[in-house]
Amino acid sequence: MATSQRDVRNRIDAVKNIRKITRAMEMVAAARLRRAEQRIEALRPYADALRRMTRQAAEAAGDLPRLPILQEHDQVRAVGLLLIAGDRGLAGAFNSSIVRAGVAAGRAHESEGHRPVYFASGKRPASSLTFRGLEPAETFTGFTDRPSYADARRIGERLMAAYVDDEVDQVEIFYNGYISPVSQDLRRETLLPLQRATVLEEEEDEDEDRDEERSEKRALVEYEPDPEEILKRLVPDYVEISIYRALLESTASEHGARMTAMRNASDNASTLIDDLTLEMNRARQAEITQEIMEVVAGAEGLAG
Repeated sequence: MATSQRDVRNRIDAVKNIRKITRAMEMVAAARLRRAEQRIEALRPYADALRRMTRQAAEAAGDLPRLPILQEHDQVRAVGLLLIAGDRGLAGAFNSSIVRAGVAAGRAHESEGHRPVYFASGKRPASSLTFRGLEPAETFTGFTDRPSYADARRIGERLMAAYVDDEVDQVEIFYNGYISPVSQDLRRETLLPLQRATVLEEEEDEDEDRDEERSEKRALVEYEPDPEEILKRLVPDYVEISIYRALLESTASEHGARMTAMRNASDNASTLIDDLTLEMNRARQAEITQEIMEVVAGAEGLAG
């Protein structure tokens, strides 16, 4: 019985040590999350404005300029799928949800006769794809905790080169959009070609008055140089800023998911400690009862 108590006590100590680690990781994730939220809030207005400018310039240009990056391919033979997740785990379903969505999209494209070409941002999606036998065409790692615009530019240049060189005929990105520390929204966006890109889609919930107001504002816009020339300069920036925003959203989502996962782990550890403590107390009570019974039996034997 004493050995059993010692084993339970050792388990309690081990769980307490784990709880210290998970609480520390939760606090680190919370601090990083606050910084990531600030970066997102600073970028969103600029990214939205750039997307709006690109959409308006594309509408004003009518027929898109004869540039390889702006030309829609005659047929879709291969589709590039960029999966954006993290370098590390311990974040709940944050990484696995992206991989599942990307692989499911790849299978759907295969059923339509399109060949999926995978790109991975983060060690986790890269290793998961390799494990599934879906070797990524390019992997980008080492910056998921704090991505920079240079990282987005490097990814964007690779994807644009793949599109221009006919390696892929369409590019889609998958990432977790940040809503709150406990809520992330898995997003799938078409990046290229521009004709199918999310950037050209109008907001579905805008009413007619707002549409008229926007049309009046557009009528007052005069482009210098012409819309075609402006669009040539905007498209690379649009691709890079869209990827950069996805990286920042993914980073904040990762920190939020890790903070939530570590908090749940700490709570579960506390529950387990309470259960083990109760088990140890019961074992101690049983041992004391057994000793009392032995003393009583011995006293009765002497009395007899």
